[in-house]
Amino acid sequence: MEQLLQQIINGISLGSIYALIALGYTMVYGIIKLINFAHCDVYMLGAYVGYFCMTSLHLGLLPSLLIAMVVCTTLGVLIEKIAYKPLRNATRISVLITAIGVSLFLEYGTMFFVKAKVRTYPEMTGMLAKTFHFGNLTISMQQIIILAVTIILMILLQFIVKRTRIGKAMRAVSLDQDAAELMGISVDTTISFTFALGSALAGAAGVLVGVYYNSINPLMGVVPGLKAFIAAVFGGIGIIPGAMIGGYFIGAVEVFVSGYLNSMYRDAVVFAILIIILIVRPAGLLGKNIREKV
Repeated sequence: MEQLLQQIINGISLGSIYALIALGYTMVYGIIKLINFAHCDVYMLGAYVGYFCMTSLHLGLLPSLLIAMVVCTTLGVLIEKIAYKPLRNATRISVLITAIGVSLFLEYGTMFFVKAKVRTYPEMTGMLAKTFHFGNLTISMQQIIILAVTIILMILLQFIVKRTRIGKAMRAVSLDQDAAELMGISVDTTISFTFALGSALAGAAGVLVGVYYNSINPLMGVVPGLKAFIAAVFGGIGIIPGAMIGGYFIGAVEVFVSGYLNSMYRDAVVFAILIIILIVRPAGLLGKNIREKV
């Protein structure tokens, strides 16, 4: 029983990170029907910004987290303006290829500047290094911080989307861009804000991963990015609560497979779930099948 509880705690920690990344995928897709493959590399750059803040500037976790979010927000807006905005009326395949190109550019551009070696986050000290024991159950302060930051950011995201003017604009553009524009909503500004919001969450996830797993590299975003995309598809891509549910589900599956079967099978199981979902329920858990008129 205690081992089961331990795996659940580990699954929640990993799922929180996947959920934060998946939210960026799902928001952008919900607005402009684009799978932004560069999103996973914004997450990687967030990890590097946090690393340099902690090692070079000797800042604490919270300031480093906030700086990483600000830098990734700026980067997300720049990517949208430079790479995606000129292709607004282009075919979907053109935008998709551009997204892959931006992803590779960020990965190997980062590798050019920081080299390919794995870098280690500084060890947490003081309160951040504490571990709590309840019988055989172990909960680290890092796990508590990951869950707390994720919950705060998700509540903030829900508030922005549901209660603010720009959030209403996001929902309007998601439903019908042309109608939203006729109502006086700036579609370009709304799209840029969506990229900014998703990139900020990815930046936060990058720093949390660096603290939790203690190592980063320029290609660290590829596999987690794919898994977060699977989480978004599982929950229903374009649906924010679905991305949250999918993130926690994929995190739990990965941890349980590693704990009870073999860690070498975890990626295979996660990708098998994607295939099953696409066959059984292509719209995802919370999605609705929409017939397109020919």
